[in-house]
Amino acid sequence: MRELYEKIKESLVSALPITLIVYLLALTPWFNLTETELLTFTISAVMLIVGLGLFSMGADLAMTPMGTHVGSGLSKQRKLGLLLVACFVLGLLITIAEPDLSVLANQVSSVMNGTVLIYAVGLGVGAFLVVAVLRIVFRKQLSNILMLFYMLLFAAALLLAANGNMGLLPLAFDSGGVTTGPITVPFLMALCVGISGVLGDSRSQENSFGMVALCSVGPILAVLLLGAFTNNDLQYTVPDYAIGDSILGAYLTTAAHTAKEVAIALGMIVFFFGICQVWFLKLPKKRLLKIGVGVVFTYVGLVMFLTGVSVGFMPVGYKLGIQLASIHPVLLVGLGLVMGVLVVLAEPAIHVLNAQVEEVTSGSISKKSLMMGLCIGVGLSIALSVIRIIFDFSLVYYIIPGYFISLALSLFVPPVYTGIAFDSGGVASGPMTSTFILPFITGVCVALQGTEAVLRDAFGVVALVAMTPLITIQLLGFKAVITQHVRERRAMKRILGADDQQIINFM
Repeated sequence: MRELYEKIKESLVSALPITLIVYLLALTPWFNLTETELLTFTISAVMLIVGLGLFSMGADLAMTPMGTHVGSGLSKQRKLGLLLVACFVLGLLITIAEPDLSVLANQVSSVMNGTVLIYAVGLGVGAFLVVAVLRIVFRKQLSNILMLFYMLLFAAALLLAANGNMGLLPLAFDSGGVTTGPITVPFLMALCVGISGVLGDSRSQENSFGMVALCSVGPILAVLLLGAFTNNDLQYTVPDYAIGDSILGAYLTTAAHTAKEVAIALGMIVFFFGICQVWFLKLPKKRLLKIGVGVVFTYVGLVMFLTGVSVGFMPVGYKLGIQLASIHPVLLVGLGLVMGVLVVLAEPAIHVLNAQVEEVTSGSISKKSLMMGLCIGVGLSIALSVIRIIFDFSLVYYIIPGYFISLALSLFVPPVYTGIAFDSGGVASGPMTSTFILPFITGVCVALQGTEAVLRDAFGVVALVAMTPLITIQLLGFKAVITQHVRERRAMKRILGADDQQIINFM
């Protein structure tokens, strides 16, 4: 119970800032909440805090151990074909059931069939999960593979533009961001650790990261290709974000729907784990019981979290964007920056990533430095999204330079930083982004540019949330390289008692 108390206390610290900023804005003349909206938001905030704590506990007890055991167990079979088929099926199934993806599909149902979108993204994740495993098996550099596939992405984007469906570009990149949600990320990251621990070499630490990064590429490419062969008139309709008269009814309806989706998603993973357990894992009953308890914690926590943010945060986020769009553009951009910094603290999978990074790197990359890089990156992404809406320009003016810089940085920083950075991008764009930030940006866009501009200008915010950490975290790695170089020069100077020119000549 003490561990659960600590997890809930951590989630309180994480979720409190974004909750308080909404309350503070409600006291200003720019933003007015009704009593019903304020009550709903308060209930949802409590559900978010408790749910996030339960989920974190469940991830430690179940999701991470299951992924690690399955990854190492499959690798020990020494059958590459079996490993690749299993990873493809697993990637497809858990993506189809990922609640984050369903949220996005529901919000764009007026543009594209939600089922088609979900299955296309699932195939993309399954295919690139296979690519991620092959990278570990054949010990290939992550940066080289990412460069290759991002070139293919931009080529597919040109094909999309030639077909007149450039409006799908923001949706495609957003699909890559939301795919790696709170259910997928802990399991996939642990799966990667398990596989690299068995099949990796001396570079197994850097091989432990990068799977989420590659799995984010697949959905983007799949949706771009889907759009290239689809010729339709993209008319977007803004979803109904109203809470309604019955608060209890809204919670019960959403909770029932969410409980079913989460049960399917977790059921896929548990079923797959069960097959592995019977076939080759053979874990003791005591360990299985602990994993079972963790699955229950994960399930209850996610249902509470997703219900809370869907019922309370999504409508408030949209109304926040509508009403605050009237303030001075500089203040609006600044508010977007602050909201981005605070929202990342409440993303459930962020805490799993931080813990795993600190553990795998033996503390050389601390939770504090990683969180700082994520906060700066996500804050900048929301601010840049607001600027894009104000001046109404294409997402490509961010995406192409942004990925060029991030891929260029990968040539100069330690490979482990590249893997962590690209994984962080996928992890940062979780349920808080799709259920609070996306409605907020949609509200700003509707107020400033009109409904017809939403697909073009509002969508793409998830893509930016996934992109900016690639730069900020690799800059941390670049700083670490420079710091290490300076320390080595100083140490050599002390040892040799020489000046800089002598050291250079010596080297």
